[in-house]
Amino acid sequence: MKQNLKIVVALGGNAISRQEETGDIPDQIKNCHRTAEHLVDLVAAGHKVVVTHGNGPQVGNILRRVEAARTQVYPLSLDICGAHSQGGIGYLLQREINNVFKSRGMDKIGYTIITQCLVDAEDPAFKKPTKPVGPFFSRDQMAPMIKSGWKAIEDAGRGWRRVVPSPMPRAIVEEGVIKQAIEFGDLVICCGGGGIPVVDANGRLEGLEGVIDKDHATSLLARNIDADLMIITTGIEKVAINFNTPDQKNLDRMTVAEAEQFLAEGHFPAGSMGPKIQASIDFTAATGKDVIITLPEMTLAALAGTTGTRIVKSK
Repeated sequence: MKQNLKIVVALGGNAISRQEETGDIPDQIKNCHRTAEHLVDLVAAGHKVVVTHGNGPQVGNILRRVEAARTQVYPLSLDICGAHSQGGIGYLLQREINNVFKSRGMDKIGYTIITQCLVDAEDPAFKKPTKPVGPFFSRDQMAPMIKSGWKAIEDAGRGWRRVVPSPMPRAIVEEGVIKQAIEFGDLVICCGGGGIPVVDANGRLEGLEGVIDKDHATSLLARNIDADLMIITTGIEKVAINFNTPDQKNLDRMTVAEAEQFLAEGHFPAGSMGPKIQASIDFTAATGKDVIITLPEMTLAALAGTTGTRIVKSK
């Protein structure tokens, strides 16, 4: 296994909140500590590590609190909700990462950079919300929320979920600071929840109502900082086609062309694996470098080539 790789790791939702749990703060602390162990494993193996993470469940719950308290306190816009989740999740991750560094006697530190991503104010996503946030609801539970103005989609077998605009990130405002932190040898947490969507309004940054997909932001970040490898952790050990059917086939390796074909054939839905595959295609096609998709606890094994799905430029 090569050492001293610059690795960008995108943490899936299960790294912080798991579907079978209540998802409260004690659960999140437990999951962040477990995730921290796997991230520190990479640092201990001699790699420079940059971490991004999702915020769907957390920002969804923040939005629910905003709706519930609307008659009592001032409301929060979606970009502010994203910033709150970025700070909160970043705090838990960096705290537990630093606890693991200390327990292993490693003179390292992890910290969070609150990150803004420039988007296009005319991005079509603002007219067609597609990004799922928050928990799943039954049809009856979701009905009054739809009536109040929420947009929602059904995920077969899991229920209904709110969707919000998801513009594409065009640039990362804090990119220079992130690069400096990597060179210092610190473990950097950034682009939380995909970054806070902002636009350049005549030289001033202004926030917009939206949530950037963290996999697209991760791909942009990995390209811009010249990462050697991108790892996307998620709730499955390997990517599969014909998922959840008798014809399911787990994939050890996939070229960019094969990934594009499978994506076009509908194997990777937009609300789940689709953005991960597209982000992987974008990174590998542009850089010629690999992407690994696997479970958080399988990261080192996947890096060694014994599990996970590796996306490569060509055979």
